[in-house]
Amino acid sequence: MSLFSMPIQELKGVGPKRAKLFEKIGAPSVGALLRLYPRAYQDMTAPYPIRQAPLNEPCAIRATLYRPPTETRVRGGMLLCKCRVTDGESDLEITFFNNPYVKDRLIEGESYLFYGKVSANFLKREMLSPEFYPEASCPAIIPIYRQTQGLSSRMIANAVKNAFLLLPRDLRDPIPEPLRRQQQLWPLRDALETVHFPRTMDGLRSARRRMIFEELLVLQLGLLRMKSRKRGESPLRLTKDCTEEFYRLLPFTPTNAQKRAVREAMTDMMGGSPMNRLVQGDVGSGKTAVAAALCYNVIENGMQAALMAPTEILARQHYATLSAILAPTGIPIALLTGSLAAGKKKKLAEQLQSGEIRLVIGTHALLSEGVAFQNLGLVVTDEQHRFGVAQRATLSSKGNNPHLLVMSATPIPRTLALMIYGDLDLSVLDELPPGRQKIETYAIDSSKRMRAFRYMQKHIDQGLQCYIICPTIEEGENDMAAVTQYAEKLRTEWMPGNRIGILHGRMKAKEKEAVMSDFAAGQLDILVSTTVVEVGVDVPNAVVMLIENAERYGLSQLHQLRGRVGRGTHRSTCILLSDAQNEEALTRLQVMCRTSNGFEIADEDLRLRGPGDFFGSRQHGLPDLKIADMAQDMEILKQAQQAAHTILTQDFALEQPEHRGLRAEVNQLFQTLVGG
Repeated sequence: MSLFSMPIQELKGVGPKRAKLFEKIGAPSVGALLRLYPRAYQDMTAPYPIRQAPLNEPCAIRATLYRPPTETRVRGGMLLCKCRVTDGESDLEITFFNNPYVKDRLIEGESYLFYGKVSANFLKREMLSPEFYPEASCPAIIPIYRQTQGLSSRMIANAVKNAFLLLPRDLRDPIPEPLRRQQQLWPLRDALETVHFPRTMDGLRSARRRMIFEELLVLQLGLLRMKSRKRGESPLRLTKDCTEEFYRLLPFTPTNAQKRAVREAMTDMMGGSPMNRLVQGDVGSGKTAVAAALCYNVIENGMQAALMAPTEILARQHYATLSAILAPTGIPIALLTGSLAAGKKKKLAEQLQSGEIRLVIGTHALLSEGVAFQNLGLVVTDEQHRFGVAQRATLSSKGNNPHLLVMSATPIPRTLALMIYGDLDLSVLDELPPGRQKIETYAIDSSKRMRAFRYMQKHIDQGLQCYIICPTIEEGENDMAAVTQYAEKLRTEWMPGNRIGILHGRMKAKEKEAVMSDFAAGQLDILVSTTVVEVGVDVPNAVVMLIENAERYGLSQLHQLRGRVGRGTHRSTCILLSDAQNEEALTRLQVMCRTSNGFEIADEDLRLRGPGDFFGSRQHGLPDLKIADMAQDMEILKQAQQAAHTILTQDFALEQPEHRGLRAEVNQLFQTLVGG
């Protein structure tokens, strides 16, 4: 057993009980513990004089205890411990809450470093519950780890120290030495130790850069290997192009962008290797028609196709659209969702396995074990960021390396898309079909809210529907609008007499589906929702969207939300309500009012806010990253991508001795996804 896979319980000081806590924070083994990087650091290298300490920001203060701690019990049984320290010029009052050990640990006349936030009024400066260390033995920089109840940051740091005692000095480095020299990267052992226990902030920056580069290099190697997987002849190569036949089925003329995307995909599928393509298009750009064209071609070439959507309601919508388009062809189409009765599911599975059903549209239910195909030629996943790499790999594994088409309605600047979807080729739908409604967008402040409600009521009275988007679910400590309270105010004060539904992320999937179905069926006038409607079903009858606290969202998210209206023949409006005064927020809202081009908006978002806005915590379905941040580390990502290209050109299987460490890391990060 390698040290890296050694169970955490075998580490000195970690018993069975504590081992469970380490597992909870993602460190079941010694290797996982060493890759459990600090989330922050306390810099003790340059402590402030009390008078010069920045207010309400974490900082270090050097001071001597000149009045011993005094303890008092206050109402509710809370223990307060107060003491006073001085740096010779100014005094600082310190209060600790419910810490019975402070009194014994702070000694009068001794000098300490205190780390916390300083607050001040006219009379005094004070700190509440700071961390403190004797000056003589205080580390220069203190790591802070993600904690859980019963496992403090100090306990984790001690366990990491014990792990390093077991680590050999000549630890094998997965990054080949020539690449390390070229990129000026520290050796693994030095970088790992410095990330956990840095002596200087400069050293920490160099060590972090090394570990970030390694993680992003491994990610890019994995993605690029997936992209080029099983090169050579595809057993599912298409031999005839039926695209023109398909276009004759459409009740409209496809745009040039749609034709280009279909052509690019058909070139892939008629070529030697399986297609691995992302079709990225703005809201309403006609991605479904592109998917339908490819499904038709695959079926006419004697194979089956599967389309997976993230929700049942979206799957039903695709089923209705594709059934209508393909009705004249007689192609057998089925819908497979979680709510389908067991008997019907079984029959459908049999028809798929026998090849009787040529096209199946469904949700995650397509991934279940009982679903098998006779000859799966094409897998389409809609709204890619809702599915991880693992899920699309699971669906693909149901065929003999089928062609893969991924659809996303989240416009991302091309450079960024190539980084995120490193394993996919890219097609962009950059024009809207003729007749698509332009959505008029206005920015207002809260003084005009009632006027906006009257405007919405006018449309509701004509039999149309409206969305209202709120940032939170329940009233918090701030004044942001909350879905539940907001809906209640609409019912009782603002817009009584209307049928109002609510939708938010804490609802169960079935509850969300039911509310969305009611709204789509016209049984609700107003849907008050959080951003869970960002990707959703078409409701052509919904014509007004009001977004509260619009400054809280990035441009791309606002654009996604706005795309829920304007999907029918009626003129549609988006109202951005915000009382924000800061310049960046106002600039963002003005961009929304000026343009409805998703790619222009994405580029502007990248310019205003950096790449962070395009990455949620889920990183668009990529494997979890431990230290790299896609938003902050774009420059290192580019360098890692170039290095990955160079390595794979020389050694695609990563079989050479100097690449075996990288190969092991790729397989570990992607687990079973990357062949090797």
